[in-house]
Amino acid sequence: MKRRLGVPLILIAAIVIAVTVALLLPSSAPPPDTQLILLDGRQLTLRSLRGRPVLVSFWATSCPPCVEEIPDLVRLYNDWHPIGFELIAVAMPYDPPALVQEFTQRRGLPYPVALDVQGRLTSAFGGVPYVPAAFFIAPNGNIVQNSTGRLDIDKTRRMISRYLKPSGS
Repeated sequence: MKRRLGVPLILIAAIVIAVTVALLLPSSAPPPDTQLILLDGRQLTLRSLRGRPVLVSFWATSCPPCVEEIPDLVRLYNDWHPIGFELIAVAMPYDPPALVQEFTQRRGLPYPVALDVQGRLTSAFGGVPYVPAAFFIAPNGNIVQNSTGRLDIDKTRRMISRYLKPSGS
């Protein structure tokens, strides 16, 4: 009897482990090609950024870890943007556009900020249940890293350096 119960339990454990690993590993699938509406009124698609490494960072003005990581994102953008890196911050649907605009101006964010008023971007990226959340897209257009919580800046710099050479080297 014990032997009969052991095989199904092992099979169930293997399935749970496989699903967990699949969810935690970065996908190498292309992101959805939805349109981004930036605070300055420009519209762009992720497809238009092909050929460049891109970080899509979901955040909210009311999220302390999001606000805490802004100086790191600004440095990352300032260091790598001149040689081809792009960072797009996406404000969560529950963030009022006027507040996002004021916050962005007050902080002097140098990178583009997109509004997601209708929630299309968050839905396209799997719902984005927690912020901050980031998706790193390789120049070939595939998502090669995703993370929730404060971004590991050193890991992200290493990822960018796989595709670009830092200035001064």
